[in-house]
Amino acid sequence: MDDAVRFRRVLGHYPTGVVVVTGIEPDGGRPAGLAVGSFTSVSLAPALVAFLPGRDSTSWPRIRASGAFCANVLGADQEHVCRAFAGRGGEKFAGLGWRPAGSGSPVLDGAIAWIDCDIETVHRAGDHDIVVGRVRALDLENPAPPLIFHQGGYARVAA
Repeated sequence: MDDAVRFRRVLGHYPTGVVVVTGIEPDGGRPAGLAVGSFTSVSLAPALVAFLPGRDSTSWPRIRASGAFCANVLGADQEHVCRAFAGRGGEKFAGLGWRPAGSGSPVLDGAIAWIDCDIETVHRAGDHDIVVGRVRALDLENPAPPLIFHQGGYARVAA
């Protein structure tokens, strides 16, 4: 397919939840994170999840180097958090509270749920990677309607 704009427009009609994937740099312990709309469960036994970061991401290599990540499911009231993690560079964690999960990866304050994982495998897929994580721990923190990305913008669903 040559028409990337058409591809994006058509697939934009499929709504996705919004997750911020976080990790801790192995040298220096600085937090890293990125927003993704490509998070899914993979397997119940063993418990596996996946997300698909762009290969041009500057945050993904920092998370990959740690060997672990935490997927933070954002609520409808956290659009500002998504926007902070969707951009390149900057201090994405500025003004945001968080605590370390068992892996050390940040669990963001206010997230609906979090899933702490060890990186199981990484597969190349075009201009993205497919990252499969083995779940270490997870919890539902704040049952609320999720933040949804649909047709190029944010949407909310009724609970």
